[in-house]
Amino acid sequence: MTSSSNLTLFGEALFDCFPTGENVLGGAPFNVAWHLHALGDSPVFISRVGNDDLGKTILSEMDSWGMNTQAIQIDGQHQTGRVDITIKDDEPSYTFAEDSAWDFIELGESASQALSGFFYHGTLVARHETSYKTLEKLTENPSLDIFVDVNLRSPWWQKEVVYHWLEQARWVKLNESELYELGFQSADLYQDMTRMHTHFHLDQLIVTRGEKGAIVRDTDGEFHEVAPTQHEQVIDTVGAGDAFTAMYIHGLLADWSIETTLEKAQAFACRVVTQRGAISKNPDFYK
Repeated sequence: MTSSSNLTLFGEALFDCFPTGENVLGGAPFNVAWHLHALGDSPVFISRVGNDDLGKTILSEMDSWGMNTQAIQIDGQHQTGRVDITIKDDEPSYTFAEDSAWDFIELGESASQALSGFFYHGTLVARHETSYKTLEKLTENPSLDIFVDVNLRSPWWQKEVVYHWLEQARWVKLNESELYELGFQSADLYQDMTRMHTHFHLDQLIVTRGEKGAIVRDTDGEFHEVAPTQHEQVIDTVGAGDAFTAMYIHGLLADWSIETTLEKAQAFACRVVTQRGAISKNPDFYK
């Protein structure tokens, strides 16, 4: 796979609202698209925002960053998504506003054009029937190379629905606790990864482990591991997983080896946690 592959991302764009009163651009697919654009991969991002100040800010920020906004739908009835973040013992927890604009992504003209190449989506975007049906339609195409980013946010997921998306995927990324929540839990992490990897016939299963780094199981059943680099003071861990995912996708598109991809993805995630929020608006940050 090379970086000339068409690259489409589907999912939520919203604002992360911190207890300090800061409102920061967010949503896993938005964060991943933002990073990939900065890395030179020209993603098309399909989402939906409200016809409100927050929605206009998202479009304006994307425009300033040079991103393509043609596949962002404007919703006159529902507000732009927001998530209230509380942080306890350095771990963030998330409360998502219901019936947000991103719950109502339609199969519009930009979304329904014949898709090909690399297609990324998370599991959270399918919580509402409208976006679920749109995603279902878009992923019917057997020629898509699908990367599924598991985001289990209670109460917005059901195991059988997540399994449905995983059955379509070539690559799946999730964290260790999500692996267990999906039913792959024994005393042996490698055995759990092997069971999940073979159950869904994946090319690669990518498991992030916070301070312990990350592990990938490849098509040959080999395991590849990386430990975090030493980083400066952690400001917040919101978006660390999204940074990891973006760099991992960049590596897949560029045909890097798994070892190189893992190392660069982990290093980038370590860099993102030294700042507030999941993205940087400074182009130098990506050099």
